[in-house]
Amino acid sequence: MLTPKIAMWIMVLTVAAIHISMVLGGDAGIVYGRNGDNLPSPKRVIDFLTEDMNYAISLVRLYDANTEVLEALSGTNLVVTIGVPDEAIAHVASSQEAADKWFRDHVLTYVHKGVRFRYICVGNEAIPGVVQSFVPQAIINLYNSVRKASVDYIYVTTAVGGQVLESSYPPSAGRFANGVDKIMNNLTNYLYNIGSPLLINLYPYHALVSEPQHISLDYALFQSQKPVFTDADLEYYNLFDAMVDAFVAAMVRVVQQEDVKLVVAETGWPTAGVGSYACTENARIYNLNLRKHAIEKGCTPRKADINLEVYISEMFNENLQPDEFERNFGTFYPNLTEVYQLWR
Repeated sequence: MLTPKIAMWIMVLTVAAIHISMVLGGDAGIVYGRNGDNLPSPKRVIDFLTEDMNYAISLVRLYDANTEVLEALSGTNLVVTIGVPDEAIAHVASSQEAADKWFRDHVLTYVHKGVRFRYICVGNEAIPGVVQSFVPQAIINLYNSVRKASVDYIYVTTAVGGQVLESSYPPSAGRFANGVDKIMNNLTNYLYNIGSPLLINLYPYHALVSEPQHISLDYALFQSQKPVFTDADLEYYNLFDAMVDAFVAAMVRVVQQEDVKLVVAETGWPTAGVGSYACTENARIYNLNLRKHAIEKGCTPRKADINLEVYISEMFNENLQPDEFERNFGTFYPNLTEVYQLWR
């Protein structure tokens, strides 16, 4: 008869093996945001992903640690990114005891219930921001919590957006921006040393809208048939790869090693909003080509070994988002039919 300790280790090793197999070779998951007043219950959403969709979407990113969602995830094979919301970062950073309690209440409790966590993401674009100085210590504390609990398959990290880069073109010129370079350099070194990837949020749509005179729609939608430019003998056919590799360059510049790790934790295209580029057809083309690129190619020109892991924003339109632009990224309607064919 198995002792409880042996049974726990069998579960840990099984979870770790599933996590590796699910992302090897590249994969595309979904961002499950809940800032809307017309959305189905978490249980209905998770049942839909596991039963109706039969795990066609196997990776799920959460922005927070909502207990109703975590309960719904219990006992499933979905691989989960859990978020430490910005308002909790300072508390988690305040002491090891505070971090241990947050970890125990929101992660370890649900590990025991069969939730398959992969990342703990400390904040979402908290750098730059009013709590940015607390992010590194919160990551350190939670990493200690993970180690003490012997669940080393869970990575602790943070998610940043393009605003942390001062230069991104050509991609090889990527570097962190003045004002955040010190904290990003320290954070990049620490994540590299503990083997955690940096999570990045990037939107070719934003770049296209900002510079339509320099960026073509085909280049943003993965539809260019020939290289748009060459950077140090590397050919770029799409804007997504160029944006990822700009982050790679910034990280390599810090650690002086090419084997940096990153995950595209948020990307997508709006079906409505400002300008003619925001439409259902462009959203369908971008996300379909993105998913194909991640799964079939799984790399960028500079990072042949990256095994692209991307999270498409997002599950639903969120009608309570304060910024109107952010309300129209959903790939499913609240009745759980697809806005356009993407996932199956």
